[in-house]
Amino acid sequence: QVQLVESGGGLVQPGGSLRLSCATSGIIFRLYYMAWYRQAPGKQRELVAGIDSGGRINYADSVKGRFTISRDNGKKTVYLQMNSLKDEDTAVYYCNAGLGQSSYWGQGTQVTVSS
Repeated sequence: QVQLVESGGGLVQPGGSLRLSCATSGIIFRLYYMAWYRQAPGKQRELVAGIDSGGRINYADSVKGRFTISRDNGKKTVYLQMNSLKDEDTAVYYCNAGLGQSSYWGQGTQVTVSS
């Protein structure tokens, strides 16, 4: 019943931009903490950005000033605008919805930054 569907990943040159989207269904979206995580090869999954039910936002230090997270409660969708992309941003990006003991994940979308 619960589904998180990511889109927007791809190959981009350093300095370029991408916008990721995560469309959800089967949850009361407005109540959930929504977040983007990423995992690069050989590294642990890390929190990139999160936005809570009240619209409060947190970013990893590595992406501050470059990435912007937002949510549209009407569309039940969370976005990640990624600007000034660097080689080290290359990873699989995952959408997560969390509330208490409940945690749901999308399948992930590949972002590759390379010249």
